[in-house]
Amino acid sequence: MQDKIIEVLKKEIQTDKEQDLTEILKDYRNGSIGIVQLNPIVGNIEHNANKIVKHIKLAQKIGLETIIFPELALTGSPLEDILTRYSFLADECTKWINEIAKITTKTTAFVGFIEFHNNIYYNSVAILKEGKILEVIRKPYIPKYLDSKELTPTKYEQNKNIVQINNKKYGIIIGEICFENEIEFSQKPDIIINFSALCAKIIQECDFKTKLTEVSKKYCAPLIFVNQVGAVDSMSFNGGSCVFDKKGKLLANTKYFEEQFLIVNPEKELGRIYQTEKNINNQKQQEEFSLDYEKDLERTYKTTIQGIKDYFSKTGFKRAVLGLSGGLDSTVCAVLLTDALGKENVLGISMPSKITSDTSKNDAKELAQNLGINFTQVPIKDMYEATNNTLQGLFNTIEQNWDCRYKQSYTPDNIQARSRAVILWGVSNEFDKCLPIATSDKSEAYVGYATINGDMSGGFAPIADITKTKLFALAKWLNKNRTDKNAIPESVINKRPGAELAIDPKTGKPLIAEDALMPYEFLDEIIWRIENKKECYSDMINSEFLYEKKNNISKEQKTQWLDKFYRRMAGALYKKTIFPPAIIVDTKTTYKQPITSSSINYKGHTEEEIQKIIEKI
Repeated sequence: MQDKIIEVLKKEIQTDKEQDLTEILKDYRNGSIGIVQLNPIVGNIEHNANKIVKHIKLAQKIGLETIIFPELALTGSPLEDILTRYSFLADECTKWINEIAKITTKTTAFVGFIEFHNNIYYNSVAILKEGKILEVIRKPYIPKYLDSKELTPTKYEQNKNIVQINNKKYGIIIGEICFENEIEFSQKPDIIINFSALCAKIIQECDFKTKLTEVSKKYCAPLIFVNQVGAVDSMSFNGGSCVFDKKGKLLANTKYFEEQFLIVNPEKELGRIYQTEKNINNQKQQEEFSLDYEKDLERTYKTTIQGIKDYFSKTGFKRAVLGLSGGLDSTVCAVLLTDALGKENVLGISMPSKITSDTSKNDAKELAQNLGINFTQVPIKDMYEATNNTLQGLFNTIEQNWDCRYKQSYTPDNIQARSRAVILWGVSNEFDKCLPIATSDKSEAYVGYATINGDMSGGFAPIADITKTKLFALAKWLNKNRTDKNAIPESVINKRPGAELAIDPKTGKPLIAEDALMPYEFLDEIIWRIENKKECYSDMINSEFLYEKKNNISKEQKTQWLDKFYRRMAGALYKKTIFPPAIIVDTKTTYKQPITSSSINYKGHTEEEIQKIIEKI
């Protein structure tokens, strides 16, 4: 019997350490707990229940005392407006949780679900044992950023967060209430469990886990943190479930970005054998802007890979098609897609115009060969000329009635970008389960240096929350750390970025992006200061940028760049509303802003200026 259990565990826990498993078996019936780090699909209750039931049955077969699942494990999280649109899901939840309860035996199961009671939705944890629902604990705090607006917080009562089962008092914490509010238990718990669907973007994990250790120390009780893993559209849940002993010392930590079944006994420190070697998420908040991204590149890579994998698998897509320009953005996208989906499922298309350099065409081809992905080249000259001729005739007709035609327009540039998008969408329409990729990065998306229905067009945007300077660092990291090293041609990394859509009249060569905008190092620090330090225009004028420390620039030049950034950012707000889903990577990313707020005076006003404005009213 023991040999059979070991074989089951090897498959489930993915380890060959038979001696370690045998050691765990000795103590199964004396307080061992199964922690299931789950990757659910939001709204697909049957799919999620299937995973939950399989783990409960395994726990019962082994003889575990308790098995615990993350917050909202049965429905997935975040729910957003899904209950408003599909209110029947609450009834489905009730049916499923009742049926799951019936299969339980002596193993106690803690399952997060949506409870519908007296026409009110609650974020709850059901405690199941011996065919019954023993208790339901409701969440007293609902964070606005994550849970559905339909969910109602329950009144916080100390006696409602202690449950006695198996001669133990369990202290129950649902979500990050322990981060936002002080936890008080009516009695001293024997074990504390924090059920979470903690989004990696919103709260710094190191700060959150520090708070958990404080709770553990305060009550001198072991604490188990069980978290959701996986990606939901832009949101990323990185797992990292863990166990602390009664002194707040870390005993065990699950893998990041993977589903895992961890078996522990926090009272006897059983579980160390599954502790991860490195916590790639334990990053403290930067006090100053830096180009030293090295410590965060593995997390960035794994967050993005998880986002791609889950977006494709959970929406039913399998293949990706993208334009390969020979530039940094499309190059990094191609590598990430290859690693996430497999080289056989990625198609790169080089779509040169008369402006495209031979170097760019060669770089695109070399990258595709290095990655082993599908590749072809389709010149857009004929598409461009046909579209441009048609539009110029139309514009001449319109000009007879409107006298507001631009003396210099971006129409020729945009025709090229949109011609390429037509090709990518055509491939997507023609081949099964194929999704076109938008390759814009965060720096250029922020200031609208991208074309609607052009390079912004696609069904998914893998790098839209990665700044250009970080992308350069990531490209170098990929060349060093992937199995196929140096897949990215050095010429791509050394090349100054440019869309190759227009000729710079000053040089007679394709326009360089930094010449049209500003140095990326300066631009990226503006973004960093907005998102991390909440600085405004006047703060930045008086702050010393990293770029200024290394380069001698005038106050006038700095002012021009800041003016250009805020002017372009305000004009690009509407573009973000039609941007495809993008993986949020940076902790402090701020995406949502009303489009009509673009008339904000970003420089602000002095008291004297306000007085003069009021006098004129």
